[in-house]
Amino acid sequence: EGLTAEEAAKRLELYGRNELPEHVDPKWLIFLRQFWAPMPIMIWIAVIIEAGIQNFIDMGILLLIQFANGSISFYETTKAGDAVAALKSSLKPSATCKRDGKWQVIDGTLLVPGDTVLLGSGSAIPADCRVNHSEIDVDQAALTGESLPVTFYKGDSCKMGSTVVRGEVEATVEFTGAETFFGKTASLLQEHHEYSHLQKILMKIMMVLVGLSLTLCIINFAYLLAEGVDVQEALSFTIVILVASIPLAIEIVTTTTLAIGSKNLAKHGAIVAKLSAIEDLAGMSILCSDKTGTLTLNQMMLQDDTPIYCDGETQESVLVLAAMAAKWKEPPRDALDRLTLGSVNMSLLESYEQTDYLPFDPQTKRTEGTVRNKETGVEFKTSKGAPHIILALLPQSSSNIRDQVEKDVARLGECGIRSLAVARTISGTDTWEMAGLLTFLDPPRLDTKQTIEDARHHGVQVKMITGDHLLIARNTALQLDMGNKIFTAERLPMLDTETKTKPKNLSADYGDLCLVADGFAQVFPEHKYLIVECLREMGYTVGMTGDGVNDAPALKRADIGIAVAGATDAARAAADIVLTEEGLGTIIHGIILAREIFQRMSNFITYRISATLQLLLFFFIAIFAFHPKFFHMPVLMLMLITLLNDGTLITIAYDYAEASSTPNRWNLPVLFVASSVLAAVSCLSSLLLLHFLLDSWNPDGLLQSLGMAGVQYGQITTSIYLKVSVSDFLTLFSARTGQLFFWQVKPAPILMAGGLVALSISSLLSIFWPDSEPDGILSQGLQGQIGLFAFVWIYCVIFWFIQDFLKVA
Repeated sequence: EGLTAEEAAKRLELYGRNELPEHVDPKWLIFLRQFWAPMPIMIWIAVIIEAGIQNFIDMGILLLIQFANGSISFYETTKAGDAVAALKSSLKPSATCKRDGKWQVIDGTLLVPGDTVLLGSGSAIPADCRVNHSEIDVDQAALTGESLPVTFYKGDSCKMGSTVVRGEVEATVEFTGAETFFGKTASLLQEHHEYSHLQKILMKIMMVLVGLSLTLCIINFAYLLAEGVDVQEALSFTIVILVASIPLAIEIVTTTTLAIGSKNLAKHGAIVAKLSAIEDLAGMSILCSDKTGTLTLNQMMLQDDTPIYCDGETQESVLVLAAMAAKWKEPPRDALDRLTLGSVNMSLLESYEQTDYLPFDPQTKRTEGTVRNKETGVEFKTSKGAPHIILALLPQSSSNIRDQVEKDVARLGECGIRSLAVARTISGTDTWEMAGLLTFLDPPRLDTKQTIEDARHHGVQVKMITGDHLLIARNTALQLDMGNKIFTAERLPMLDTETKTKPKNLSADYGDLCLVADGFAQVFPEHKYLIVECLREMGYTVGMTGDGVNDAPALKRADIGIAVAGATDAARAAADIVLTEEGLGTIIHGIILAREIFQRMSNFITYRISATLQLLLFFFIAIFAFHPKFFHMPVLMLMLITLLNDGTLITIAYDYAEASSTPNRWNLPVLFVASSVLAAVSCLSSLLLLHFLLDSWNPDGLLQSLGMAGVQYGQITTSIYLKVSVSDFLTLFSARTGQLFFWQVKPAPILMAGGLVALSISSLLSIFWPDSEPDGILSQGLQGQIGLFAFVWIYCVIFWFIQDFLKVA
């Protein structure tokens, strides 16, 4: 009768819902995290100082930038996660359960131990269940990686996550949720709360800039106090250096670049659940892949090799005999019927009728059909089944045939090819004769071999990790040209049985094995997990592709977990990237896209470090070099430089970029050297210009010798604002071309347009800036000094060429 609704409710309260525990951070917490990192903390410090000296306008500007930065980062971070959540919610599990004596379809998460469920062909097994009667064939590929279905009889326990492919039985739920077979490995799916490679790089860059900034700020503040400047004025000078050191848009631009990249990947059939996975994909050097359903189709297909043992028989005639041992006019009952009936020419069966049929039975382990030729009236029997079962039907006199069949089965088995024996009776007798062997294999996907070749071409080594038999794994590796170093799990360690922790010296003891192997066979989920972890410990960026529950722990642990199309819910939940189209070609396209995105981010970060160092060192040196004027700029002008230049630099996400032929790795020393060269030229040119402007009233000075009039101090402030704005943006065009000259790589039209907009606005602001004293600093527009405006522009372009030449040199 099943459980009553009342009893089921009690057990639901006792055992909990039938789902794996999944930790999801609330969105308010994700939002708050955007304001707790080195860069936001620097802005908070600046806000507090501005409030302390009662400069509320600048404080408001900084707060506006802080919340704009955090909001954009929050939006881009949660958007991709919501897309995957929507994909998961479209696959709501259900179960046919007997409650209060009636069969009803209920939410699968509401099942409890003791429930009676109906397991029918095509249905997913909703929990760990024990079969009550008869038998069913179950596809466990998602759990174990096995290609063929397994038969479960009365009393056997079938596991959640597998699928019924033949038969229908009632079963009793034994375990639900975390207590199921897969639930017990949930410890392998726990969040490790590790920073991504990109987060670590940005963190290091932030810490270097923050450390340098704080050091210079302290030196600057102490020097000003020693010179007799009052505390409030010294703080106003110091805050300029502090704000100048904050790379305000670095996270916005990198996040937006990744988000735009994720949209491009989505167009090609890949949903990105974690944006940082794109950067990891660019650096991926090893790709571990499940076999069944990932490298292969997870569909048994007939092979050309068909050993024949009767004169006149062909593969086609053997297929006809095999179909006669099935209900060929009805839907296939199991995987073997599906294989046979899907391959046979049905028109060849039209002249026959089936007079009797013996279905598959656990005792006989074969099927048998009695057929009659409607034209001749001749009647005979056919049978199909495992070779050793069919051989038992042959008479003792067929020893030669028996020996040949056994040799052929052994030969095929060495290649991992499975065999289905087909026999028939001689007309008018009950004597059986062997017709032939039908051979079948789960073939690779059509694009798999090319995908592996493309991966190697891009510097990514592909390793196969499967739960299937060693011989089958070796055959698949042979077809895909993946190498012959395929080992079994016997060589691999296991997790600690009690603590579920990895071995202490994992990479030291097993690193060489994991690195040299082309693949592993007959592995359990924790083996896949440990292989990935071992390679990660050795410093490799590791990707993992899979589709089954048995792949989920490794997908979670890998730097880039990729769930293929049709993957189980558990695999999708554990993955960083979810493919929505068949085949692995999307992964190669993703690698190319990711490396282009990496190049854009690298170009931008080089520019951003350069621009920050230029501003930081310029204002620091200016205080010492131009005593007693202590030149500094209003915070408002600094914010305008950042908002205009960095704001329009979001267009760099659409810039032209060339993917590298090898995995990308961050090289911070080289990055800082390149940035320092660019910054040094910009800083030096800014200091020289400031000197020329302050010296403009000197009859022997450069400006006077060029016939230009002396410059008022307010216009000096605006001129330096224009110079920093222009040279900052021109520096980007040097940074984006790497070791080439800026004119050798054409910028994307949208980046060019963004640059023109930013430079035009900065130019107009410098000309029409009203006479004012923001932060107590005199500022005047250059509308009466158009010659000075042109001089600053020409000066910037000349030093841009010098900067680019030194970069290449």
